[in-house]
Amino acid sequence: MIKAVFFDVYGTLAGFEPPRYEVQSQACADFGIEVTPEGIVEGYAAADRYMNDQNSLSPIRLRSAGQRDDFFGEYERLVLQGSGVNVTAAKALEIFRRVRQIPHKLVPFDDVVPALGNLRSRGLTLGLISNIDQEGSELADSLGLAEHLDLTVTSAEAGADKPDPRIFQAALIKADAKPQEAMHVGDQLTSDVEGALGAGIRPVLLDRDGIHEGFDRCPRIERLVELPRLLEEPPS
Repeated sequence: MIKAVFFDVYGTLAGFEPPRYEVQSQACADFGIEVTPEGIVEGYAAADRYMNDQNSLSPIRLRSAGQRDDFFGEYERLVLQGSGVNVTAAKALEIFRRVRQIPHKLVPFDDVVPALGNLRSRGLTLGLISNIDQEGSELADSLGLAEHLDLTVTSAEAGADKPDPRIFQAALIKADAKPQEAMHVGDQLTSDVEGALGAGIRPVLLDRDGIHEGFDRCPRIERLVELPRLLEEPPS
């Protein structure tokens, strides 16, 4: 029986405002580059896979400034490649730095607060697990979600990044739950799905952009409104 439900943040509970395409399009225009909405979705999917694979090898937040520049240059290069744009890693890093200069912030998706309310009404303990170098309480406050969550765990607090089991174990301790009593919802195959499985927690893939159709390693949903029905299904 599920007692606790944990959530990833970026791509799961919150996304960029303005949307990623608008921010990337504005930044790229300064370099005479055009991107497409579909290409940005595809590019970010590849870039986020790269980020999660790299984090599993060596947490990006702990790398030197030069190493982080190398990472984010490659990350942005992959984003642009989704639109058929090929640039050097050095040029990609310039564009990435321009992206960072454009005002944008993380805001909860429209379905988040209603979904958390539904789950809370069922007596479930709700938590946030994020690979971010920030206090979890600050992150929850910045998103306006503090009152809807019972606990937060970040890599800065746990000393480990998803998919490392230790960050999930820190959440289990706070929730006073056993692995088999917990569910983790996230949008990344490595950090969220494989990470949860490695900790003995039941994963759910939230595929908002529909880029993982046919994925069958765990239940897959496209909106949080679909989550409650999974609580009543036995683990596959």
